[in-house]
Amino acid sequence: MIIRQFLAWTQHASAERRAEAAGALVQAILHGGLAPDTAGQAEATILALLDDPAPMVRRALAVACATSPATPRSLVVALAGDLPDIACLVLRRSPVLTDADLVDGIAIGCEAARVAIAERRDLSHAVAGAMAEIAGPEALAAMVRNRSARITAGSLLRLVARHGDDASLREAVLARPHLPLEVRQACTDRLAEVLSRHAVASGWLTPARGERAGREARERATLEFSTGAHPLDLARFVAHLRAHGQLNAGLILRAILSGHMPFAETALADLAGLAPARVAGLMHEGSSAAYAALHRKAGLPAMLLPAFTAALSAWREAGRGESTARGAALSRLMIERALTACETMPFADAQGVMALLARFEAEAARDAARTVTRAMAAQPALAAPTTEAFPEAEAVAVAAEILDAEWREAKRQAPRDEAPRAVPRHAAALSQTLAETAAITGHRDILDLSATPEPSDTPDVPEAPQILETPEVLVTPVALETSEGVTASVQDAGATAAPAPEAAPAAGIVDDGVAVEAQEAVQTEGAVQPGEAGRNDPVGLILEALPRAILAQFQEDRAAKLRETAQQETLRDDDAQSRAATVATILDTIPNALVASYRADRERVRLAA
Repeated sequence: MIIRQFLAWTQHASAERRAEAAGALVQAILHGGLAPDTAGQAEATILALLDDPAPMVRRALAVACATSPATPRSLVVALAGDLPDIACLVLRRSPVLTDADLVDGIAIGCEAARVAIAERRDLSHAVAGAMAEIAGPEALAAMVRNRSARITAGSLLRLVARHGDDASLREAVLARPHLPLEVRQACTDRLAEVLSRHAVASGWLTPARGERAGREARERATLEFSTGAHPLDLARFVAHLRAHGQLNAGLILRAILSGHMPFAETALADLAGLAPARVAGLMHEGSSAAYAALHRKAGLPAMLLPAFTAALSAWREAGRGESTARGAALSRLMIERALTACETMPFADAQGVMALLARFEAEAARDAARTVTRAMAAQPALAAPTTEAFPEAEAVAVAAEILDAEWREAKRQAPRDEAPRAVPRHAAALSQTLAETAAITGHRDILDLSATPEPSDTPDVPEAPQILETPEVLVTPVALETSEGVTASVQDAGATAAPAPEAAPAAGIVDDGVAVEAQEAVQTEGAVQPGEAGRNDPVGLILEALPRAILAQFQEDRAAKLRETAQQETLRDDDAQSRAATVATILDTIPNALVASYRADRERVRLAA
């Protein structure tokens, strides 16, 4: 009765109401809230709703029954074949679907359906194998990232072989934990091929050089990630390389020259069909004939026998401590031994071997250089040396600072007088000055006295032009002072200027009303007396001709400068006394215990230094 009413109601209800009612009906069936006879009718009604034209009704059915194990299988299978967004709901989560249903969904479904299957929890080996054979890169990457998916090494190799060029897929495979060595090598192989093709297509390498570069990079990576592998994993890996044609003499020689002896022993054992322990014993023995037999049994080229023998000899010496080479240096040592052994071979046979060993030697040298540069870059930068590391430099620096401070203090205390003016020091300048003075004063006889007298004529009189011409003489203003320090005044005009008995002052020349300062005080034994010089001295004539007002102004300026200098000295003395009193006051306020503690600390610091 209820089911018939539900069917009648669905004929006129909207799609939203039908979707809501369908979800409620499915929940009622799954939770067992209906009678047995009504439950059968309800299941038929739900199957009938699969024909509803509105996708939201079917989507509501998928949401309601996606995670329930009690959902009718027919309903889930039908929903798995519906639209992608509806089918993905049940393909990703429904526990009702079997591996056969999932494989069928992988085969006929779209890529979105395959991604949903790849994300299922606890994906089986069979479904993972089907995914590896059919799915695309996106679905395969989703399956590899699914840590609960059980994927065999064969499936991983297959998906790498199909879509190994996809970078996201390779990254997902390499990030998978506990990845087999053969799968890692397959990813490396595909990456080397991609890079080689890109280099050739870009014109960076020729096809032959690109193929060689890819092969060498693949062999180097093969030895690197096989280091430290378990013997069983290593045996399986070597068998994989041999099956794919990648186990060759060049790879085995590289393994020996690089010190990867477990790989070389396993490879020779696989090629020769001997036990790994037996092969290891033959390689560790010093007999060249024993290894030559193993070399022939493994099917390796005879031209490589000297290189193998020399490399093994160097390796045995290093193992017994007869060589101090380690790391990259050990590889270079063995390569040099192999090169030396191949020098005696005929050129036709040794050409290829020598070229291979030369490439190995260049590669080992670059590895050693990388190791050294990384170690240098890891070290901290050298700091600038400090004075603590050099006591002599510290003492010199302290002494320089003290001298600099004393020099600044001396300059500060020195009187800052105006710079003296220079006077004419040459005969030509003196002659011009006398001419100008004669023109002003009217004393033409000055010009006749400007000439320098002969030493025989005036032996006791100092030669004025010679004194003025001396370049080393520094002319400073000199005041006319009496014995009491008071500046003498000039007498009446027409009177001769009488110098003091101790010094004979020299006055400057007046030019355009500007007084030139006195030049120099000259004191010598047997100086000319005032009465004897008279007007015969050009300097005396100049002093006589100077106006009284100009000399008075000069004397006043000089007296003012002396007073200013005396005041500055008095102020400096007062300042020094004040500072001394301040320091004494501060020292008096410092407790004696603190002073004693400071002195004890200084003594401890000195002893510690």
